[in-house]
Amino acid sequence: MKILFFLIFSIVLNAYTIKPADYSGRVKFIKEEILKPYFEGFKFSEISDLAYDKDKKILYMVSDEGILYHFRAEFTPNGYKLKPLKAYKLKSKKGKILKGKKSDSEGLALDNKGNLYISFEGKPKIYLFSKDGYRLKKIKLPKELKKAKLRSKNKSLESLAWHPKYGLITALEYSNVGNSKLNQTIYSTSGKSWKVRLEEIRNNAITEIEVMDDGNLLVLERAYNGILGKFEVNLVKLYINNCKSGTFCKKEPILKIDSAKGWHIENFEGLARVGKNRYLLISDDNDSFLTSSVLVYFEIEN
Repeated sequence: MKILFFLIFSIVLNAYTIKPADYSGRVKFIKEEILKPYFEGFKFSEISDLAYDKDKKILYMVSDEGILYHFRAEFTPNGYKLKPLKAYKLKSKKGKILKGKKSDSEGLALDNKGNLYISFEGKPKIYLFSKDGYRLKKIKLPKELKKAKLRSKNKSLESLAWHPKYGLITALEYSNVGNSKLNQTIYSTSGKSWKVRLEEIRNNAITEIEVMDDGNLLVLERAYNGILGKFEVNLVKLYINNCKSGTFCKKEPILKIDSAKGWHIENFEGLARVGKNRYLLISDDNDSFLTSSVLVYFEIEN
């Protein structure tokens, strides 16, 4: 069946917190939950990104196992309500279910007309998809991405966002072979690109990008160094509005989540703007009982 209806939706409330007691900063945490929705015939795991349609009040999530989830979602300054609706396996234009490397979906974005785009691991690629999971059209990428020399096949287009001026925005998880790992480039389908210097942490990478209310970018950096190593997540604001294409842009730290300072760390990969200065952050549970799909709702305070 193309449409599978919701049977059970349970969320563990008040059982999770990512922040230490002494936290202070520009981010106001509104709500944090471990998500455990259930769709008939589908497991809910390895969520890699999300996107919100404010007009239709639909929150989309995609897993790196090639599954697209639909939720009814309503957000207020004080919280939100979620209701699972449907889930679809991603398919080719002819209806063949994507499998293996072809199903490794990572980035998710909606444009200003409600069209849905998904980026994939392996050779850099972005496709336009229907809301029920059919691949419709391959998106033309900048030549720099077409010729990208990946550090591995699993370090490709993790991030995807829509900018009203520049179109689709994306970045490789790690920079091209031969470049400094900390000097990253963010690309747009309009041809513009911007450089950003990542925080100097071993194995730091870009896992998501979102467009802010003022047109600048919110960039999610994540550094993972094994279970016993340093795990750090940074949210930074990248000022692209007055930044010349192809040059390094000014950036501003918004939030630092550091395992060495008492933070509860999950593998945060997805980011979506859902209201003025308000965002969702979600973690990939890696399909493991040791980790969780954690949804964090927060506001960036001026």
